[in-house]
Amino acid sequence: MMLTEQTSVLEAALPVSEFRDHLLLGSGFADDGLQDPVLATCLRAALAAVESESSKALLERQFKYTVSAWRDIDRLELPIAPVTSVDEFQVFDIQGNASDVQANQYRLVPDFYRPFIFARGWSLPVIPEGGTVEVLFTAGFAANWTGIPADLQQAVFMLATHFYDNRGAASKSDKVLPHGVASLLRRYRPMRILGGRS
Repeated sequence: MMLTEQTSVLEAALPVSEFRDHLLLGSGFADDGLQDPVLATCLRAALAAVESESSKALLERQFKYTVSAWRDIDRLELPIAPVTSVDEFQVFDIQGNASDVQANQYRLVPDFYRPFIFARGWSLPVIPEGGTVEVLFTAGFAANWTGIPADLQQAVFMLATHFYDNRGAASKSDKVLPHGVASLLRRYRPMRILGGRS
């Protein structure tokens, strides 16, 4: 199984100005934007960490999920939420020849914790020996920063502040999320029930 981003977060989508205000950095000077590249780097790192911890895509973009076998023959659990659409569903044989799975053969269940693709029928298509399945899908709360839930915005700013204040420093504590950030993310983490099964 492998999840890869097909589109990345655009520089213009990063809330650099809002983060600058959050840090109470000075304004009205000729060099106001001098720190912007550093702020953008901290925001990207915080976004990635929050998404990893919560299994949620904050800013909307396209992902590709590749699997070589079904865990359940009638469904495919997608590893990140919220999923807004399945854009392409293909089965590849060992030679790399692709066949499209038509939209009437499955349906998307956009669950907040475990979005699924369910078969319309007994099972999803057979994966040939040595073959794979690739699913292109769009996930994310919103296309712009203002559409992201306020508590996730705050978690990103808090973590980005931690990265900004500790840039260049490394310690064992860096592997642990700050308590306030972890508290904000708790309700977004996938529920671990029935051994991870729904």
